[in-house]
Amino acid sequence: MLAAPSGLGIEVGDVVIHDPEDPPDAHPGDLVLLIGARGRAAAGAIRAAGRSGAAAVAVKNGSPVVNVAADSAIALIEVGHEARWEQVEALARGVVDAARAGGEADSGEVLGDLFSLAQTIATLTGGLVSIEDTASRVLAYSRAGDEVDELRRLSILGREGPERYLAMLREWGIYQRLRAGEGIVRIDERPDLGIRRRIAAGIHAGSQPLGTIWVQEGAHPLTESAEIALLGASRALAPQLIRHRTLPSPELRLREDLLAGLLDGRLEVESVADDIGADPGKPAVVLGFSLPRDRAATDRQLRRAELVHLITVHTAAYRRSALVSVIGGRVYALLPDLPEHAETRILALAKEIVGTAQRHLDVRVRAALGGVVPRLSDAAASRGDADRVLATMARGHGTADVASLADVRAEVLLSEVLAFLGDQPRIRDPRLLELIAHDAEHGGILVPAVLAYLDAFGDVRRAARELNIHPNTVRYRVRRAAGVSGIDLDDPAQRILTQLLLRL
Repeated sequence: MLAAPSGLGIEVGDVVIHDPEDPPDAHPGDLVLLIGARGRAAAGAIRAAGRSGAAAVAVKNGSPVVNVAADSAIALIEVGHEARWEQVEALARGVVDAARAGGEADSGEVLGDLFSLAQTIATLTGGLVSIEDTASRVLAYSRAGDEVDELRRLSILGREGPERYLAMLREWGIYQRLRAGEGIVRIDERPDLGIRRRIAAGIHAGSQPLGTIWVQEGAHPLTESAEIALLGASRALAPQLIRHRTLPSPELRLREDLLAGLLDGRLEVESVADDIGADPGKPAVVLGFSLPRDRAATDRQLRRAELVHLITVHTAAYRRSALVSVIGGRVYALLPDLPEHAETRILALAKEIVGTAQRHLDVRVRAALGGVVPRLSDAAASRGDADRVLATMARGHGTADVASLADVRAEVLLSEVLAFLGDQPRIRDPRLLELIAHDAEHGGILVPAVLAYLDAFGDVRRAARELNIHPNTVRYRVRRAAGVSGIDLDDPAQRILTQLLLRL
């Protein structure tokens, strides 16, 4: 602690990461971690944090800016040069999150929402509510009076269900019924065991169980609408528990932010390299992974979180400084510090990840290898290559689940040429527009014949087989199309332009 102009009794409400290149985004009570600037370079960000009412700023080499912090009425914490920012953030956020979880019902972000929902459910059902995950760990509970039974008391004190009671519930088949699907499970009162009457409902994402809501009857009977309210609560809680399960740890969250900032060009390469322990002058590559969109949104979100963990484990085993992040629904992995001729090993790694996802997550994953770039600062270009390959694979080009730019280069370049033509209407041949309009009014048979003829390099019999019509029919339709449009298909320039624009 280098400066504390307002004393040490300042409440910290959140921990935020800030890069000086970004607009100020601190709020009152924030502990701001300045990861992109040291020493005097951090002065502007410190002043901005002070104006926003932030509680404190943490920076490396803070001595040159002590006076700036004092003038800005904000506490200044110096972080040792050897400390890694993800460790600092994990430590600070762990303290803040622990305080939130033990605070009032409306405090916190994820757990706070669950405590608030538990209290709402208690009001609607007239009972005492607790929310648990699939391992019977208590995530949140409603306020209670003296009518708490032994099972609830021990569960809340231990933050998980006591084993002897859990064994009885398993023996009675309660958990099997809760996991089986949506619906209300009733548990009768057992005074001899210290158990009052309860109702419970499983929380599910599709067929996957996420947790359970328990409602214990207190001194008064449950409300007439208690079961309806509990059923609605079990459905409403699914997104909250998905969020709770998929929220990354503070360390993972920082590493995700570092990769996103690097690929978006928001962070300096030297800053990222320093924090992950990578050499910015060595080659790097970005792998891109995509999930199919044929699943429900909640299930896809859970699968993506599991995929992130799977990719993180595999890539960290290959490169200690690997980074993994989700950007725009895709998962990206950055592999820095590559040795020479690493492409073969990276391809094998991608295939291993895809195969493991298929076997253990029961989901088909596509993987794309960006080009190996000579230095870390070119990682965004490698990410661009991976995106182009994934887009091409999504259009159905190629049957493999793993591909590099070299594997689909022709399809990628063709799609980019077509995209350019699509954005430049002034360079389209109006004769082809007339052909397309004419064909649309007369059965739509000429354009497919011309395209098949051009794709077959003028081989009429091959085009006929593709269209499943007689070769003479192909000849007639091609001549008819040339007559309608005025295009000379014997001219190489007109021929290639026709092929491109008709594909568009």
